[in-house]
Amino acid sequence: MNYLSVEALSKSFNEKQLFTGITFGMNQGHKAALVGVNGCGKSTLLKIIAGSESADEGVVSFRNGIKVSMLPQNPDYQDSDTVVESVFHQDSDLLTAIRNYEVALEAMERDPNQEIDITPMIEEMDALNAWEYEQKIKEILGKLGIHHLDQKVGELSGGQRKRVALARALISEPDFLILDEPTNHLDLEVIEWLEQYLATQNLTLLMVTHDRYFLDKVTNHIIEIENGKLYQYKGNYSHFLLKKEERESHEAVVAEKAKNLLKKELEWMRRQPKARGTKAKYRIDAFYELKDKAHSHKPTQELELNLGNERQGKKILEMTHVRKAYGANTLINDFSYVFRKGERVGIVGPNGVGKSTLLNLITGTLKPDSGDVDAGQKTIFGYYTQEEHTFQKDQRVIDIVKGVAEVITLDNGSVITASQLLTQFLFPPEAQYGVVGKLSGGERRRLQLLRVLMKNPNFLILDEPTNDLDITTLNVLEDYLETFTGGLMVVSHDRYFMDRIVDHLFVFEGNGTVRDFPGNYTDYREQSSKTVEHKPVPPKNDKTEKTKTSDKKKLSFKEQKEYQSLEHEIAALESEKERLVNELNSGAGDYEALQKLGGRIQEITDSLEEKELRWLELAERV
Repeated sequence: MNYLSVEALSKSFNEKQLFTGITFGMNQGHKAALVGVNGCGKSTLLKIIAGSESADEGVVSFRNGIKVSMLPQNPDYQDSDTVVESVFHQDSDLLTAIRNYEVALEAMERDPNQEIDITPMIEEMDALNAWEYEQKIKEILGKLGIHHLDQKVGELSGGQRKRVALARALISEPDFLILDEPTNHLDLEVIEWLEQYLATQNLTLLMVTHDRYFLDKVTNHIIEIENGKLYQYKGNYSHFLLKKEERESHEAVVAEKAKNLLKKELEWMRRQPKARGTKAKYRIDAFYELKDKAHSHKPTQELELNLGNERQGKKILEMTHVRKAYGANTLINDFSYVFRKGERVGIVGPNGVGKSTLLNLITGTLKPDSGDVDAGQKTIFGYYTQEEHTFQKDQRVIDIVKGVAEVITLDNGSVITASQLLTQFLFPPEAQYGVVGKLSGGERRRLQLLRVLMKNPNFLILDEPTNDLDITTLNVLEDYLETFTGGLMVVSHDRYFMDRIVDHLFVFEGNGTVRDFPGNYTDYREQSSKTVEHKPVPPKNDKTEKTKTSDKKKLSFKEQKEYQSLEHEIAALESEKERLVNELNSGAGDYEALQKLGGRIQEITDSLEEKELRWLELAERV
């Protein structure tokens, strides 16, 4: 059943064409993610679909009668509104009844001596059969850490506002949910809960996120925007990466063949007299079609990170009995640590426990209440903060970079100009001399990252570096950090990023306690889950053991034969696929032959997926 239709949609922004004539649809149950580089129009497309922004051309239509809800990237609220007014904003008798009941309960808990007659609210909840829904809402609010419903929105941090907006989107129980960067500003445990919630809910989902683990576990459809065009892939993010590579390889081969043929056709065109006969018109038209095809494949421009860093001295950083508190709230208590060369530390813990406070103590932005923070003489900090740098909107991009340095030293000792460096950071000349106000949020964050790295620091501190950066930029940043020889501290909710980059963790456990954990984030979560889930083993019961054994049925004779046959079939298909891919990449043969090769490779890939799933199913029972 079709829920969304997007037809011939086009949009330009600040003289930049974002996408042209894109068309796609989403059926009930699709959980799709939009991917693409910063500035390609992902957030703009979500806004157009949600109706908060208009397209230049094209039509967006939803199935009649379905409920649509959206979480914007930067929620906008009235500061004077309370949390309960923001969360329960929909015009619904059911939600109004639940809101009145929850507000009354909170008032009674806050002041037990206050006389409140809650009977009418309970009767209204009974009449509307609202109790089950109320429990679901309570779970959502609790998991998102929203407890004080009478608090003013103006008193909330950016992360808390995001949680309120997310709660509002979820409790409306939409048929079609649109999410723009839902994991930004959420701590890791909340992200894992949201991931599980979205994966198991019966809803249709369209979102933009850079969290690769989140994409893999939630999505079953990927929609890519590249060079103004749209490409669709069935499957999760890992499957998309494989299919994208196959598509690009195929397009490169087709384009190369078209270029070779174009040379011959170009010679023919040049030999023709100006007054060509009508007999040759079909060939002239074919020439221009061939020309478009030859130039249709554009190699993806990639971010380059080859900046140098100053060598570290013997002493890096020492923290001795450091304490920091705000009133009765102790964030860091008696923390001591001696940092070593090339150390890579991840910092994890719930929001508000003091992670950013530790970073500010290290860089000297904050002073400890007691204890010492002593950095080595040769230690140069590079601090990428969670808050976006407030560039003036009328400033030129090139001037912002030149404000740090006119020339920059690379890791090989060579120097380049500010303009050349911007080009490496995917800011072409036309963007360099444009104003910051025309950049997307992700492009501004990339510019902020550039300013930090170009100072050649040897101790990098990254506070939520993955917010608003596209996945391509994150991959390049990860590659750079893996070879970075200086010290590194990272606060991030991106589990993939943490797993790839850090060696050990500082775990904030509350009340000022910071524990050093030897391992990455996945190691930490696995150990934590084992601790939580550890239960006494009940005594063995013969009946129970027999039941367990009987539940896992052995393979029948027919299934054993199928299992052995599948092993040979999979090996044969993989061998054929490898041979065909090599043949396709060689570029031999005409266009039709290459198309047939591509089609056969797709058939083999689909067959392999089906056979591998069946083989795994049988293997579990062997």
